[in-house]
Amino acid sequence: MSTTSLMSYEDALETYDPVMGLEVHVELGTATKMFCGCSTEFGAAPNSQVCPTCLGMPGALPVVNATAVESAIRIGLALNCSIAEWCRFARKNYFYPDMPKNFQTSQYDEPIAFDGYLDVEVEGKTWRVEIERAHMEEDTGKSLHMGGATGRIHGADYSLLDYNRCGIPLIEIVTKPIEGAGELAPLVAKAYVAELRELIRALGVSEARMELGQMRCDANLSLRPKGREKFGTRSETKNVNSLRSVERAIRFEIQRHATVLSDGGTIVQETRHFHEDDGSTTAGRIKEEAEDYRYFPEPDLVPVAPSREWVEELRGTLPELPSLRRARLQAEWGVNDFEMQSMVNAGVLDVILATIDAGADADAARKWWLGELSRRANERGVEVATLPITPTQVARVAALVKGGELNDKLARQVIDGVLAGEGEPDAVVEARGLKVVSDDSALGAAVDEAIAANAGIADKIRGGKVQAVGALVGAVMKTTRGQADAARVRELILERLGVS
Repeated sequence: MSTTSLMSYEDALETYDPVMGLEVHVELGTATKMFCGCSTEFGAAPNSQVCPTCLGMPGALPVVNATAVESAIRIGLALNCSIAEWCRFARKNYFYPDMPKNFQTSQYDEPIAFDGYLDVEVEGKTWRVEIERAHMEEDTGKSLHMGGATGRIHGADYSLLDYNRCGIPLIEIVTKPIEGAGELAPLVAKAYVAELRELIRALGVSEARMELGQMRCDANLSLRPKGREKFGTRSETKNVNSLRSVERAIRFEIQRHATVLSDGGTIVQETRHFHEDDGSTTAGRIKEEAEDYRYFPEPDLVPVAPSREWVEELRGTLPELPSLRRARLQAEWGVNDFEMQSMVNAGVLDVILATIDAGADADAARKWWLGELSRRANERGVEVATLPITPTQVARVAALVKGGELNDKLARQVIDGVLAGEGEPDAVVEARGLKVVSDDSALGAAVDEAIAANAGIADKIRGGKVQAVGALVGAVMKTTRGQADAARVRELILERLGVS
């Protein structure tokens, strides 16, 4: 179903109420895998970080990664969850080519953390998203479909399997049904995933880089006619890997469900694939129920029973949480709610802080990341933090502007150069010849030329209309390709015209 054939979003919400459930998988930043000692380093040669345990060889026994358990408890505490005094792993049985054991070691009815919540802000309102559970499990391998145009199995000539990722520690965080959001449902989903990502990063348990698959969201969506209590049949859009895509996927599914239901059709409980190019989803596989996975307790692992003393010790290690940090920074920076929310929505808060740490003042750091660099990220369709420019480089650009060596126009050209891979800001300035011209001898000729070419404007200035000097300043800036020191140009023009 294409985006052009859908019922409008507004019409869909006149008839139906959306109900969401979000399942977020977070790859933990441990040095080794969940049940073996294989490295988790990203980018290694395919199948170079495997062993009999993560490949599921007969007789190879798993051992639980203690750091992963600690990370899971800290995540649960930060999400206001209860921490289990006793829990265990289970085998989730299903056949997938990237699951060498033909089962996933996960947690089923006994998760490490449960019954929590996370508050998020959307358009001035606080939404409490209730957490059903946060449980430990292992990641699957990776299928590479070769020869096709889309990278998916359909149309591919053959597939390759890389088991390096198999066994990477995961935390899956599952919400309870999110009801009542109405037209704000896509924004609530996006805000929740954004807040969760900030929380995970603050805890230091994962970099949570969605573009690298370190954090991904399965977005469940169902519709029910207004006034009805019973939930509709849900679809599950798998592995959505950006905040913008979470919002788009929910919006599309609301429109798709409404179109199917309004035409008298039936929603199929299935997984869906999200397509970045047009924001649509397509069918994956029929979604199994829990009993179809034939869960049973993992016989090769002992239960996990964290002591209350250890849990409270870990509670004491929790950092300042993102919501509290935002409130503190808002007070320190003197910005209003809208400005702070704009920084959060743009995903620039961390890079602004890093830029300040690199020497920039807060106003300059906010200006460049929230303005120019956010615009560049939007043009490229990427997260702003993934742009090929560092906070240290932005701080240097801000320092050059503050020192009078660049103006804003030239600074934007320096940013162009850095983003294009031309080197550090100073190297770009040198190579492109972008420094502000403030030397009187260099500016004098351009000033005289502007006065001679605009005699009428010059006479107005002599006659007392000093505000007209802007036109002459603009002429000099054009002649010097924006490199003149505008303040000094104004002073020289007024001196030439005998105006104090």
